Amino acid sequence: MPTITLPDSSQRNFDHPVTLAEIAANIGAGLAKAALAGKIDGKLVDLSRVVDQDADVAIVTAKDPEGLTVIRHSTAHLMAQAVKQLFPGAQVTIGPVIDVGFYYDFYFERPFNDEDLAQIEQRMHELAAHGDVLTRQVVDRADAVKFFDSLGEAFKVEIIESIPGNEELTLYTQGDFTDFCRGPHVPNTNVLNVFKLMKVAGAYWRGDSKNPMLTRIYGTAFATDKELKAYLTQLAEAEKRDHRRIGKQQNLFHFQEEAPGLVFWHPKGWALWQVIEQHMRGVYRQSGYAEIRCPQILDVSLWKKSGHWDNYQENMFFTESEKRTFAVKPMNCPGHVQVFNHGLHSYRDLPIRYGEFGACHRNEPSGALHGILRVRGFTQDDGHIFCMESQIEREVRAFHEQALAVYATFGFTEIQVKIALRPDKRLGTDVVWDQSEAALRGALSAAGVAWTELPGEGAFYGPKIEYHLQDAIGRTWQLGTIQVDFMMPERLGATYIDEHSERRHPVMLHRAIVGSMERFIGILIEHHAGFLPMWLAPVQAVAMGITDKHADYVQQVTERLKVVGLRVEADLRNEKVGFKIREHTLERVPYLLVAGDREMETDSIALRTREGQDLGVVTVDALLAQLTAEVRAQSQG
Repeated sequence: MPTITLPDSSQRNFDHPVTLAEIAANIGAGLAKAALAGKIDGKLVDLSRVVDQDADVAIVTAKDPEGLTVIRHSTAHLMAQAVKQLFPGAQVTIGPVIDVGFYYDFYFERPFNDEDLAQIEQRMHELAAHGDVLTRQVVDRADAVKFFDSLGEAFKVEIIESIPGNEELTLYTQGDFTDFCRGPHVPNTNVLNVFKLMKVAGAYWRGDSKNPMLTRIYGTAFATDKELKAYLTQLAEAEKRDHRRIGKQQNLFHFQEEAPGLVFWHPKGWALWQVIEQHMRGVYRQSGYAEIRCPQILDVSLWKKSGHWDNYQENMFFTESEKRTFAVKPMNCPGHVQVFNHGLHSYRDLPIRYGEFGACHRNEPSGALHGILRVRGFTQDDGHIFCMESQIEREVRAFHEQALAVYATFGFTEIQVKIALRPDKRLGTDVVWDQSEAALRGALSAAGVAWTELPGEGAFYGPKIEYHLQDAIGRTWQLGTIQVDFMMPERLGATYIDEHSERRHPVMLHRAIVGSMERFIGILIEHHAGFLPMWLAPVQAVAMGITDKHADYVQQVTERLKVVGLRVEADLRNEKVGFKIREHTLERVPYLLVAGDREMETDSIALRTREGQDLGVVTVDALLAQLTAEVRAQSQG
């Protein structure tokens, strides 16, 4: 009979097979009431699962990350049940958990609208209060197909028929609703009482525009009202900070239909871009990187050698010339190997560090595009280090220190470090992956850095350290990475001469700090709500006169500030000064400089901030010193 080992290493013995719910009750009434699911030997399962042999068991509650996943997954089923009751003709398709909640796709004669959402949410609350038990049933494939076919659920039938024949098939039933699902789920719908339906959207079946259009209903769910309210508050704040709205207000960039997923940068937006690029260029130059530039298109034969053809071609753009097929580069690494290969290298030359602000293009689905946060054309602060295996730890540690310093300069101090491990679809042997993953763990351990691990989320050619930054309203963004790659140098013939005069393949470290420049700028805008630190602001100050007779003096002040590198504009329009101040305040210009008769006579300027603070009258020389000192201090972190 089973011996159950709990997370605290304590054990409990039973003289009969026992469910996880019974184990929770054996531990304590409080845990039994809070239990949502459990884990048997690390696998997440329902509380109804029976343990009939020795096992490691953990009980999952709402306090556990897995608990929230189970709540959201079960709430998706609750939503589908409500939809079927209100709209019997709707067909259900798939309803997964996502980062901020869940969604479910439905096929119906018309799209659902906001009024429908209100009805569905109300019915969900009624169903949850009813308190139906969720039951799990293992079914035969033929029986499952017959069951859903009898209900007219053609999409469910297609899903079942597409699943490999050796996989166990399960149905979950709650009240009058049965769904095909792997689970696990909560034991009873009465624990699903904190949720909100957010919006509807269109989605093609299986993401293919040739297939029927479905209606996707997004929702979110939490364990407590407090958590839901905090999330909704965050959403409201995020809407205020939306980089697309602020980008339009500040005249930074735009998109148009003729170039989907590609950005038109306006002068002010490009000024912001250049500040960031030049700052990062200086960081890399100080760290021993030589900047290079590689072609935008390369013959597909190179992409086949690198492994991208087999692992990435659906995300690539192609073009042809003189009966040859070329790929527009989705990443810079194969080109950097070509530069490394153009010459003979000794072990004494290593590490060799190349950097490139390389423009890349990836064929992202149109539905995934999102302002400048998700685009088809982007530029990376990309770099590659060619080194010996013995140099990996030192290079990773140096990169880690460099990345943290850069993030702090841009205003990010809450950072999580994660290691993304081998994916299912990958190059190389397990031995090589063991070696690569151990190298990253060793480097972080030696640097005294705590990290978490992400199984299955590495690149197809190697594991990577990821840097996840928390912004001002608590959202997390994955930015920088450094990846260990033992395979691409070998596949592309990169070698160096070792101390024994033998040819060896270097290790290639792929690294970026800000990643996509477009995405980083979008994150910066939202993090600072458009109130960019002065050193980043596209326009750092605007000078204006009270009347037209002050125009020449305003222009002189503007030129004096420009000479020292400050980004200053003169507003000489025939408008009232109050109107100008309001307009430039809305554009979030850090400083507003106002000149009248007194200022002209004393070679000074009246100084105001975008927050509305009146800093009084200062001489132009004092202003120049103040602003340049502020820029210098901010840009140096």
